[in-house]
Amino acid sequence: MRPRLARVRSTRRELDDTVSLELEAADGTLPCFAPGQFHMLYAFGVGEAAISISGARGDGRLHAIRAVGPVSRALAALAPGAMLGVRGPFGHGWPLERARGRDLLLIAGGLGLAPLRPALEAALAARAQYGRITLLTGARSPAQQLWAEDLRAWAALPGVRVECTVDRADAAWRGHVGVVTALLDTIDLAPARSVAMLCGPEPMMRACAGALRAAGLADRDIHASMERNMQCGIGLCGHCQLGPAFVCRDGPVMSLQRLAGLLPWPQI
Repeated sequence: MRPRLARVRSTRRELDDTVSLELEAADGTLPCFAPGQFHMLYAFGVGEAAISISGARGDGRLHAIRAVGPVSRALAALAPGAMLGVRGPFGHGWPLERARGRDLLLIAGGLGLAPLRPALEAALAARAQYGRITLLTGARSPAQQLWAEDLRAWAALPGVRVECTVDRADAAWRGHVGVVTALLDTIDLAPARSVAMLCGPEPMMRACAGALRAAGLADRDIHASMERNMQCGIGLCGHCQLGPAFVCRDGPVMSLQRLAGLLPWPQI
């Protein structure tokens, strides 16, 4: 429950409303994390919020923060050298061990790419242990596409396919237009040997889960990050409760097999 002090090592403006913070421990090092876990970040005098870990740089931790409320706005406004509180990492992450020897399908909507990025980087670092890697991303517009340069770099790697779509195109956009679920029709999916990982708005994840189930993926091989109203990070406050489960403690990553018993999900 007690935050440890961390320092902002660097910041980077990703989108008009989104900033990446690179954090370092003020004393010692930050604990290791698993892809898909999150930190509780505390802006002094304002409050605390659950923020997914979007990567590591040496002993630093990266967090992509969209400024949408008082706490996230305060965090996004921090300058290099500023101090904040960090708790965690918390939660269950992506099932990369289960996916070894199989194809990986990652589907991200908007800022949902942030929790998926460490899973992608871990798979790329152990490339021989995985089959084909496919990343499907959706954004509201080209200007709202997160890490566009990285998407192009990943797409150039052997055995990696990246497909991007936007809701509204501009004059320079040459990619897909429409919902991210439509990208499933553009790929060669092998249901029996695939593991899917989804993160984004809940309606998008429901639609993708339903489409993947219809395509033949087993519920145990479809995983979604359910980042619902997490306020304590350890299953005490009850704000993120889903039946007998707590998203912060039993998730945020859950299989469709588990979610089907907690929610009418997917509703297709």
